[in-house]
Amino acid sequence: MDAHTKPERAIKTVEDAIRLVEASGLTHIKVGLSDIDGILRGKYLRKDKFLGALRSGFAFCNVVLGWDADDQMYDNTKYTGWHTAYPDAMVRIVPETCRRLPLEQGNGEDMLFFLAEFVGDAEAICPRGLLQRVLKRATDMGFEASAALEYEFFMFEETPHSVREKNYRDLKNWTPGNFGYSVLRSTVEGDFYRQLLDMCEQMDMPIEGLHTETGPGVLEAALAVDGASDMADKAILFKTFTKALAQKNNLMATFMAKWSHDHPGQSGHIHLSLREASTGKSAFYDESRPYNMSARQASFMAGVQRYLPEFMSMFAQTVNSYSRLVPGYWAPLDATWGVENRTTALRLIPGSEKSQRVEVRIGSADANPYIALAAALGAGLHGIEQGLDPGEIVQGNAYTQEFPAHLKLPCTLWESAQRLRQSQAAKTLFGEPFVEHFAATREWEERQFRRHVTDWELARYFEII
Repeated sequence: MDAHTKPERAIKTVEDAIRLVEASGLTHIKVGLSDIDGILRGKYLRKDKFLGALRSGFAFCNVVLGWDADDQMYDNTKYTGWHTAYPDAMVRIVPETCRRLPLEQGNGEDMLFFLAEFVGDAEAICPRGLLQRVLKRATDMGFEASAALEYEFFMFEETPHSVREKNYRDLKNWTPGNFGYSVLRSTVEGDFYRQLLDMCEQMDMPIEGLHTETGPGVLEAALAVDGASDMADKAILFKTFTKALAQKNNLMATFMAKWSHDHPGQSGHIHLSLREASTGKSAFYDESRPYNMSARQASFMAGVQRYLPEFMSMFAQTVNSYSRLVPGYWAPLDATWGVENRTTALRLIPGSEKSQRVEVRIGSADANPYIALAAALGAGLHGIEQGLDPGEIVQGNAYTQEFPAHLKLPCTLWESAQRLRQSQAAKTLFGEPFVEHFAATREWEERQFRRHVTDWELARYFEII
């Protein structure tokens, strides 16, 4: 049965979800939601508790918006912190996100899983809520937004225990050497490829293209285009359950932006397009203009270009993200644009009325998909509102060219957080509570890094200095 025709994927309302759950033989239902870093946090709810939560929501400790990837509580945020005593916040289950989990069974049937989002006061800083606000802006402007995300991730013959025992050194890659687009590798390791492709089909997050990239054990998966809200949901599910599938095969997948200085970083490219809600026609396509780029697409791209330096922390959210942004490693360093140019931050992709789009290439694989999509879409919509024009097109290799200072991207997470704090456009698009909270969490992340002494520092300074 095709994923789109499965009963769980036909659910649109609370009543639909109640009927499906009541008919299920499961005793418990699984729910999950995104924390600030894009990590799915969740729990099992007993069926009667879950049915009540479907109707009226349920309480969830707001600490999941107030801690980092290591469950350490932020000490610099207003909404969450010890000063609040970490009360519960209300959560809404999103019925239309229902899926079966082929990796997990209960009472002889695949586990039911639903995504959720914070409501009430917490909605202002909830990553999924952030994207919904930006999408409402698109709707109010008469647009429907579509998106597709591409992820690169490295695979290892390791376990969560072994990587810790090895202190993350001398790890065994899934496959050796550089072998991009390898038919040999995908055939030899075909069992895992098939498991991944099948899982994604069953969970309605289909992979449009899957191949090896250049590097030992690295893959790239392109998720099939969908509405922007559904795409963000699919992206966070893809990252979570790809890692789960790998571990069930005694492998590990990492979506770190750059796990080794010996290899290129891992991207999370974002493809975006807009359609007119009233006509269904592309708002980006105009065959009478160069590159089929409509005036609105030009302004959209100009908006992303204009605000990319200010919104950088929403695309590159960890300290490690900035290790990827170095010359010569397929990651742009300036807010530039070009036509079919993979050395620029924005890649205009001319096509048909159906395929005309822009690719935001600055994002890394470690980014929270809700936050990164909200940043790209929000900036583009603001560009249309302001009637902005993109800067000069880049021809050739952007890495070897000099650009105006205002196009320079921040080089550290701390600098990026300061740029976001000072951005009036960010406050307008995303709300002051989110900007304040998110910037504070990025400052926390940078402070945690500065507390530690790296191997590089020891090797460089221990004896010589």
